[in-house]
Amino acid sequence: MSDNAISVRNLFRYFGTLKAVDGVSFDVPHGSVCGFVGANGAGKTTAMRILATLDYPTMGGAEICGINVVNHPDKVRSLIGWMPDHFGNYEHMTVLEYLDFYARALGYRGAERRARIEEVMEFADLVPLADRLSNKLSKGMTQRLCLGRALIHDPQILIMDEPAAGLDPRARVELKHLIRILAEEGKTIFISSHILSELGEMCDSLLFINAGRIVHHGDADSLKHGSDAGGGAFYDVKVLGDPQAVSDWIVLNPEVEVAEARKKGARIRITVNDPEKSAEILRRMVRDGLPVIEFHREERNLEDAFIDILGKIEEGQTAETAASASQHG
Repeated sequence: MSDNAISVRNLFRYFGTLKAVDGVSFDVPHGSVCGFVGANGAGKTTAMRILATLDYPTMGGAEICGINVVNHPDKVRSLIGWMPDHFGNYEHMTVLEYLDFYARALGYRGAERRARIEEVMEFADLVPLADRLSNKLSKGMTQRLCLGRALIHDPQILIMDEPAAGLDPRARVELKHLIRILAEEGKTIFISSHILSELGEMCDSLLFINAGRIVHHGDADSLKHGSDAGGGAFYDVKVLGDPQAVSDWIVLNPEVEVAEARKKGARIRITVNDPEKSAEILRRMVRDGLPVIEFHREERNLEDAFIDILGKIEEGQTAETAASASQHG
């Protein structure tokens, strides 16, 4: 078996002059949960459809458990469960009939089919909905049905395109709980979402895609604790007494800025991206007599991290354009 559940190498997908996927490469290890992040039109769904054997790459390759998605689509389909952002259901077909239809299509027969449907319905909490019409469900119920359909053949890998889109808070919590259980069972999950905070809680790693290109691949904690676009880090500092004391001290310390005055102190930005220097600055704050009662480094939210990454890319592109213009000027 391949070391990775998903392997993508130099993948391109063009639609006319539009480069929907533009030279993408990444790996997703077995048993991990990987979040796929990007704005609408960034290339997420196109890449996922290629992995699900529903579209062909223009160039490059993709493998599921070492099996090429183009050359052996039937083998790949036996290994994956696909949850699209929109899927079809059928009028006058109940939830139970819907899952039975797909179980039969997947080759299950007799007692094995009934056992498999029962197991999926219990897992996705669909038993109370067995006699409900499949096209008359709420959004949250519909997503649970879609998940149940994707799990009928007990796939090793789940590819989920915006499964939480349009769900109310309770339905999102329920879906997140089910994904956690699947991850604990050793399933590999590749999931896209606009709700980055929830991805950060669920995922072992995050892939950021922009204009068809991967711009970041790493874990959520490194993004939360990493430096901002300017290379600095933020700290919440609380003091005893007058909070203005923090701002007064910062005036005499050029490596520190006040980002936001607060009721009991300030949110400060240490402009150097060096843990040892940051530690020395915080020690100096106390040595200089500032009555510090608490300080801690603040995490960036993932939305800010994503925007920072895009900002750096845009700055680089602007610099390249300016350099090119000067060479031809």
